Amino acid sequence: MSYFQELRRHEVKAGDLLIAGLGDDRHPVGRACIAPDHLGPAIVKADCYRVRLDEAQLTHRFAAWALGSSAVSDQVSASTRGSTRSRINLEVAREICLPVPPVNEQRRIAEFLDAETARIDGLDASRSTQLEILTERERAMLDLSFREARSGTQTRLKYLFSVRPRYGVLVPIFTDDGVPFIRVNDLLDLKGRADGLRNIPSELSAQYARSIVQPGDLLMSVVGTLGRAAIAPASLAGANIARAVCSMRFMPDVDVQLVEAWLGTSSFHKQALVATSTDTAQPTLGMEDLGNFSLTWPSDSQERKHMVREIARIQDSMRRLSDKLERQRSVLVERRQALITAAVTGQIDVSTASGRWIEE
Repeated sequence: MSYFQELRRHEVKAGDLLIAGLGDDRHPVGRACIAPDHLGPAIVKADCYRVRLDEAQLTHRFAAWALGSSAVSDQVSASTRGSTRSRINLEVAREICLPVPPVNEQRRIAEFLDAETARIDGLDASRSTQLEILTERERAMLDLSFREARSGTQTRLKYLFSVRPRYGVLVPIFTDDGVPFIRVNDLLDLKGRADGLRNIPSELSAQYARSIVQPGDLLMSVVGTLGRAAIAPASLAGANIARAVCSMRFMPDVDVQLVEAWLGTSSFHKQALVATSTDTAQPTLGMEDLGNFSLTWPSDSQERKHMVREIARIQDSMRRLSDKLERQRSVLVERRQALITAAVTGQIDVSTASGRWIEE
């Protein structure tokens, strides 16, 4: 009975205000939402706080929007603690200061933000859909390039290696100075630069010689999102790779850019799906399986060079379109945040501002 009573203290009901006491790079600490009507029986866990306000003075809906504004989130950030993930305790949450306009105005602001952010979110969703279509389009064009190779023969990937692919290592110690350490997310933007990478101590790096990369190595994610890849630039000679990344080194006459492009084809992804189909947690690609993957490999060197040029043209075109869509999404995120802040702090008259924040 005492345990039941303890749980009752953490009960959540529809309409309650919920505040996150834990944040990360994508989810700010102090963000809030309203418990929906369809939630059913629920309790809050650690680092999530249930709040019930006197709604005759401050409504839950307005408070949730205010907590998402820059004015309040900056205040919360100044009170956070934690070296890896930002965190606030219940005492800090209680001290958060919110603007409190008249209740009728709070309701108008909340209704305005419900409608206007839904419009912005709809535009963002359409851009996200367009990005997915671009990805599918690029994959289809890559598939066609390999299928139409005139001198193409089915070849196992292991016959192109000069050194057997190697996993990286798990090194939990980072330092300001030392040797660059390449993780899966780093593969998205690796070309020609080392800034933005975490470093590991030089003495640790020397112990893990098998995870050191050389310029021209093809680095690929082998855990989780399979096939994310980048060719190691000269600026990262001697860097180490994380355990979720493998390093492939090819024979001198192999066009590495062509192999990198093949990792984006349906052929690769279908074989990866089969190889990891029994994984109970997240997909993890073994080096033996990877070596046995087959690809259409042109035997004629001139045709390979022509394919590399054509694929580079395709990818450059797709990348320009993708970058444009991503920039539009970034603008929408900025507009959304500015709209919330302006509305809850009284910088705009919500009765006349409808649509302006999207159309400008």
